[in-house]
Amino acid sequence: MTAQVSLDSVIEIAKRAGQAIMTVRERDFDVEEKEDHSPLTEADMAAHGVIRDALLRLTPQWPILSEESSAAEIEQRGQWSTYWLVDPLDGTKEFIRRSDEFTVNIALIQDHVPVMGIILAPASGICWYGSAGQGAFMEMQGETRRLQCAPADPEAQLRVVGSRSHKGASTEALVERLRASEWQGIGSSLKFCLIAEGRADFYPRLGPTSEWDTAAAQLVLEEAGGSVREMNEQGEIGERLRYNTRDGLLNPYFAAAAVTDDVEAFVGLR
Repeated sequence: MTAQVSLDSVIEIAKRAGQAIMTVRERDFDVEEKEDHSPLTEADMAAHGVIRDALLRLTPQWPILSEESSAAEIEQRGQWSTYWLVDPLDGTKEFIRRSDEFTVNIALIQDHVPVMGIILAPASGICWYGSAGQGAFMEMQGETRRLQCAPADPEAQLRVVGSRSHKGASTEALVERLRASEWQGIGSSLKFCLIAEGRADFYPRLGPTSEWDTAAAQLVLEEAGGSVREMNEQGEIGERLRYNTRDGLLNPYFAAAAVTDDVEAFVGLR
């Protein structure tokens, strides 16, 4: 399926969306509130427009589901087997705070799993990307390297990452049960990227996320040798995270890890 579309073409689309975001960032901008009380800026809509228009030209045969899609578009998704899943500005709160921890996320979904993923950090220009069975890569300052998870040794501290703004009591309780660990809070999909780079081990998410928040990052992490699987508040690991299988767009709780086997034992939950 991914042979039908050039990964480089989609990376270029993400970069153009990132440029649109940075143009807005360079000046004052208004912040609106959506129905779910999450923030919306001109940058979200500018990036959405760039990605939507470019993907429609590139692959008119595949529909697009974006965080900024209309309700009618979202309702149609149950009929789709192959489609683009997009978060044009992941980390809007960080963007509003003038932090650099926001990303552009573009994933191609086929039969409920991501088969292509691109994450761009507009502030730094770093891009993480991959396609199913072809590995994951990071492009920075004109240089490209293959990504590979580097799980911490059993005697070393577990490097745990999590949301800068949504840690919560349940996550605190889970982290206390882990083997000896250190915590780093960071925004957007960058948490997954740290694991894929070998700079972190575990990202437990016991709070709400939407499917467009995770799909591109899941592909990158899995291609780097990690995993993204459902997890409950007790820390019990379940099945691989899948897409377009539920009535709503919210993900179940999940754990992203630098290993694929026996995640519970790796992090010290059993």
